[in-house]
Amino acid sequence: MKSIKVTILGKQYPLKVEDSEEENMIRICNYVDERFKTYREQLVKQPESTVMSLAALSIAEELFEARNNSSELEKNEHHTMERVNKSLEKLLLQIKEE
Repeated sequence: MKSIKVTILGKQYPLKVEDSEEENMIRICNYVDERFKTYREQLVKQPESTVMSLAALSIAEELFEARNNSSELEKNEHHTMERVNKSLEKLLLQIKEE
């Protein structure tokens, strides 16, 4: 485990991460920080907790959309594999009959 410090909305947070995950975690924190800053610019008069909550909801929405898209791709892939398998089975039967 490695200790790192990340900054989100000007505040430092200590995190412990696996050595192999350090770069990825820094990218994630930078992404979150940028999203929070974007919401901060748009919601100047709102309290920080509101800004962070709305930004977190937006990030969660992106995650759910990505998961749904991934799920759809997996379903399509599964159907494609089923069709390929059926075609291969037909070809094998034809070869056996010859």
